[in-house]
Amino acid sequence: MSRPLRQSSQPAVPREVLEDLDDATLVRRYLAGTERAFAVLVTRYQSRLLNFIARTIGDRDRAEDLVQEAFIRVARHLHRFDDTKKFSTWIYTIASNLAKNELRNRARSPLVLFQALTGGRDADEDRPLEFEDKSDTPDVQLERREMRAVVDAAVSRLPKHHREVFVLRELEGRPYEEIAEITRTNLGTVKSRLNRARASFAGLVGPVLD
Repeated sequence: MSRPLRQSSQPAVPREVLEDLDDATLVRRYLAGTERAFAVLVTRYQSRLLNFIARTIGDRDRAEDLVQEAFIRVARHLHRFDDTKKFSTWIYTIASNLAKNELRNRARSPLVLFQALTGGRDADEDRPLEFEDKSDTPDVQLERREMRAVVDAAVSRLPKHHREVFVLRELEGRPYEEIAEITRTNLGTVKSRLNRARASFAGLVGPVLD
């Protein structure tokens, strides 16, 4: 006689509830056996990491592979995650290391910011530059996509250390303290690299806009 299937002691958590949980709680749920919690984390960070890595290495196809690798590493080492710290910092650090390794393996050695074109942005705001708004007219959306292409092309020409902090700050909207932790540098170095990146970016974008 076959034995009845063992019932999980942990009640199932509806998907909509999981999606409302913060990162640290999702990590605990996953480690406790709720596999769908990891899928929510993937959904939450996949696009962000893809954009970050693609802009850092200048290759979106390769970035897709590295994002998959990042999540494999996250799943493999999730039991080591210190939930007193921010999960976003941890996963961005993993993604940053993969991007650095990619650049190392290849032996690769807007106006100041996009807000100068659109107005109304403070350089110290912790929010990324935005290129699309569904409420825009088709012509405006096309113009924004073209501007995004100009920005991406300019970012790809920045030195890799400057590019990394520029992408994290201006395109991902990460706070200075988190960028310092991700890049393993102090705040002064982050701000210095960012200032140089902004100046280089302005020099690259300016002629295109003239």
